[in-house]
Amino acid sequence: MHTLAIHPDADRAELYRDLLASIRALVADEPDLIANLANISAAIKQALAPVSWVGFYRQIGPDLVLGPFQGKLACTRIGPGKGVCGAAAARQETLVVPDVHAFPGHIACDADTRSEIVVPIVRAGQLLAVLDLDSERAAAFDAVDAAQLEQIAALVADLAW
Repeated sequence: MHTLAIHPDADRAELYRDLLASIRALVADEPDLIANLANISAAIKQALAPVSWVGFYRQIGPDLVLGPFQGKLACTRIGPGKGVCGAAAARQETLVVPDVHAFPGHIACDADTRSEIVVPIVRAGQLLAVLDLDSERAAAFDAVDAAQLEQIAALVADLAW
């Protein structure tokens, strides 16, 4: 059993450093993708206080299809270019949305969500999935979160798909 080594009073840089180390330890000896995505979702949710929902949408055919997550029920399938997840996937770039209600075409899977960050998971130019985090707080995510979550996405891209 792995214990998450996160200190709630740590500064954000330290928090993310600890989170990344914990995620590396979680996936080190586990070859199953779904098990790894489930534990990564749980680790992120446990470590990041403003997060109300975190999970993965896997690229399957033209759509993003719900994968392992932590939080309320979620949209199961997102069409190409739809919502924040679809836009991040289409652009293959991280999107930080401080106010989801101001994002054209936002999909309201959870009416309580106020802000969102979506990080594409790409290997050799091919989109594998997106990592999606929601918060019930406006402007909960910023460039620091984006940079750190992109490191987690890179680790996820290196897993066995």
